[in-house]
Amino acid sequence: MNQLRLLPSRLGAQAARLLAAHEVPVFGWRSRSSGPPATFPSSKGGGSSSYMEEMYFAWLENPRSVHKIRGHHVAQLDPLGILDADLDSFVPSDLITTIDKLAFYDLQEADLDKEFQLPTTTFIGGSENTLSLREIIRRLENTYCQHIGLEFMFINDVEQCQWIRQKFETPGVMQFSSEEKRTLLARLVRSMRFEDFLARKWSSEKRFGLEGCEVMIPALKTIIDKSSEMGIENVILGMPHRGRLNVLANVIRKDLEQIFCQFDPKLEAADEGSGDVKYHLGMYHERINRVTNRNITLSLVANPSHLEAVDPVVQGKTKAEQFYRGDAQGKKVMSILVHGDAAFAGQGVVYETFHLSDLPSYTTNGTVHVVVNNQIGFTTDPRMARSSPYPTDVARVVNAPIFHVNADDPEAVIYVCSVAAEWRNTFNKDVVVDLVCYRRRGHNEMDEPMFTQPLMYKQIHRQVPVLKKYADKLIAEGTVTLQEFEEEIAKYDRICEEAYGRSKDKKILHIKHWLDSPWPGFFNVDGEPKSMTCPATGIPEDVLTHIGSVASSVPLEDFKIHTGLSRILRGRADMTNNRTVDWALAEYMAFGSLLKEGIHVRLSGQDVERGTFSHRHHVLHDQEVDRRTCVPMNHLWPDQAPYTVCNSSLSEYGVLGFELGYAMASPNALVLWEAQFGDFHNTAQCIIDQFISTGQAKWVRHNGIVLLLPHGMEGMGPEHSSARPERFLQMSNDDSDAYPAFTKDFEVSQLYDCNWIVVNCSTPANYFHVLRRQILLPFRKPLIIFTPKSLLRHPEAKSSFDQMVSGTSFQRVIPEDGAAARAPEQVQRLIFCTGKVYYDLVKERSSQGLEEKVAITRLEQISPFPFDLIKQEAEKYPDAELAWCQEEHKNMGYYDYISPRFMTILRRTRPIWYVGRDPAAAPATGNRNTHLVSLKKFLDTAFNLQAFEGKTF
Repeated sequence: MNQLRLLPSRLGAQAARLLAAHEVPVFGWRSRSSGPPATFPSSKGGGSSSYMEEMYFAWLENPRSVHKIRGHHVAQLDPLGILDADLDSFVPSDLITTIDKLAFYDLQEADLDKEFQLPTTTFIGGSENTLSLREIIRRLENTYCQHIGLEFMFINDVEQCQWIRQKFETPGVMQFSSEEKRTLLARLVRSMRFEDFLARKWSSEKRFGLEGCEVMIPALKTIIDKSSEMGIENVILGMPHRGRLNVLANVIRKDLEQIFCQFDPKLEAADEGSGDVKYHLGMYHERINRVTNRNITLSLVANPSHLEAVDPVVQGKTKAEQFYRGDAQGKKVMSILVHGDAAFAGQGVVYETFHLSDLPSYTTNGTVHVVVNNQIGFTTDPRMARSSPYPTDVARVVNAPIFHVNADDPEAVIYVCSVAAEWRNTFNKDVVVDLVCYRRRGHNEMDEPMFTQPLMYKQIHRQVPVLKKYADKLIAEGTVTLQEFEEEIAKYDRICEEAYGRSKDKKILHIKHWLDSPWPGFFNVDGEPKSMTCPATGIPEDVLTHIGSVASSVPLEDFKIHTGLSRILRGRADMTNNRTVDWALAEYMAFGSLLKEGIHVRLSGQDVERGTFSHRHHVLHDQEVDRRTCVPMNHLWPDQAPYTVCNSSLSEYGVLGFELGYAMASPNALVLWEAQFGDFHNTAQCIIDQFISTGQAKWVRHNGIVLLLPHGMEGMGPEHSSARPERFLQMSNDDSDAYPAFTKDFEVSQLYDCNWIVVNCSTPANYFHVLRRQILLPFRKPLIIFTPKSLLRHPEAKSSFDQMVSGTSFQRVIPEDGAAARAPEQVQRLIFCTGKVYYDLVKERSSQGLEEKVAITRLEQISPFPFDLIKQEAEKYPDAELAWCQEEHKNMGYYDYISPRFMTILRRTRPIWYVGRDPAAAPATGNRNTHLVSLKKFLDTAFNLQAFEGKTF
């Protein structure tokens, strides 16, 4: 530190101030002579201290009191020349942009020819140790004030800042060989001619073309080339719709005829499902990288119209691929995210995703972000779309360097992208490339942008395309000839025409050809399950006993746990000895048994390590050694699969998207996200609606993600009561009106045909089984589990080992097994229910002595609806009145889902009462067999449905 304090005094005040204004660190600048440093006039305003000394000591007291280095503010970034790339167009007076500005530093024009010794902290000299002030200014302007604008001085790491300076300040760094220029030109030809071809063939089709930012294709290919050179073998991309078809064609290298087929409205899909528009589809492809001659796997993740929603999904998939490869440092697998300028600034999930970037269980060791900065969002001007100067300012929160570049300078773009890839693979941190470009057409090809941006689009219509600009440059310098350029265009046009001809021969579309995450070997060659059966989910008792023993112990020696936790572990040991489990121990049994079978288990969410309700305790903390932890689940067997349990950031949208992406990578993992309370899932509704519930229908993508949603009226007010089952049931695709055929494989077929599975278990054993069934099924479906709160410690909510041992399995319906079941002809009422209300009903039935007259059947799997088992139960009690009972809450909307399905089973021959809905709050259904009754009245009258008037519709 003492040496640092001496360095500023070696620098002349005016020259030092000049360098500081141009983002150059100066700590040792002497004149050319061997004598003392050159004498400069005092700083503006007088005083004996040098300007740098003043700045340095001010910085020691308050870093924010010293102005930043700001060359990017005056860089020429806008290819249209009509806007500043940032919204703060003020040019600070101390930046020397003209000769007359020298006076600000008490300098004269004659001082420009004085030579000075350069400090070791700048790279503008190259092999030279001294430069004139005039040359210093010229070189700084060439580095920081031309077509590249750099933001990096907010990074609090000197090594990283110096690395960036060296990459951009060193003279001659942007010199390209003739071969590199010809490759760049060929890539630009493919990018632009692809868009031209689509425009000619399908002029009235929406395609969200890349016109105005055609340089993005060579930009992405450069990032991939450089990353491949540095050892990357797998690149996972996410991007919005603009330019997606071009990326599929020229980066991923999707067969052109398959792309062209998507424009034919007469072709029908061979796969089930709705499919999706062509500019949402993804792709997976393994090929040779022609620059490095190495294998590279490229995956473009399918996504909906919801901009930036795919960001955390890509990161989760990347993390999973790194995990399965043992790539803890991200040296083999990386991600690239492409953004739009308006969405990058406007969508909060961008911020959520950035904040996952350096968390231990979520980091992907750096992502290259490419912003296609059209300088407009649909019709909204940037000044109305963001408050920050740049759309990329959100990246500052994680100290990611930001490289702004004029997209009409292809060589500058390629150099910046090469540096970005090298940065990511050197420091394993995020980096942003801001391609400042324009949008030649409207938001889509059918849109008229002149309505709202007339001046901008007048300039755009006059703008010479970047391909012509660059081709003219290379022809002028003799790198290529006009004939070679025209031949390159003709060559690619011919490729497109031939592919178009082949596409006309196609008879059907195959959505599975666009799969972004194939699972080799999991399905048969046709993409169908290898069987339509599910084995029993029970396990041997000795395995249960072993897991219980580990769950109730501390595997590490000299590990001091909390005394309260010791009591919990003793309770687990007692339960194991008594052959019983509660909710937490049943979950332990499910996870542990899957780990034994080689299935990776990952549990993520807010406070999941301990559990919101302090019931889980999967991570033990040493009470005497800071940060010393133990995960007993990873000490079950020597050759077990690894278990990951991780507290997440306080994010739902980002984290659920991340876990969804993680589950995409492999079918042989149980990936679970737990909401802190069930209603918190609404913050992640976009992921649920656009990816989880519809992903298979749109993209033929199976996914086994599990959502654990704590649910139930527990006296904590409206905010933490309902996990909103009605929302999940409304989005379930099983048909309520079709009376199903009960075939031998009905249970599994139902699961295969549904879009997701919704359960509300009432016993720990059934929770254990449904988790194991999720992996043992021959396909993957999202699983929504409404988990309990009070039942976690309810004395009756325990299960015996007998319900979990080999031969047992998940019960979609748990029938009455007491006195009523032994004499069904005497039963007066059959009550169907789900979840914790069962225990309230049983307690009330017992207190009234009605065990022989009232049967209670639990619906454990709500969707797909178990028509076959409900039919059996109804027929078992032919003389009983039927009732569906739920917790008292007018918005806990089982009713709208349950009612038509009961009517289908009962063929409208038997009336059914619906308990738990306020009759006055329910709309008329037009169904005379429906009665609405409040739960309170139902219990107060000892289950006597006729003792009060229920409103009949």
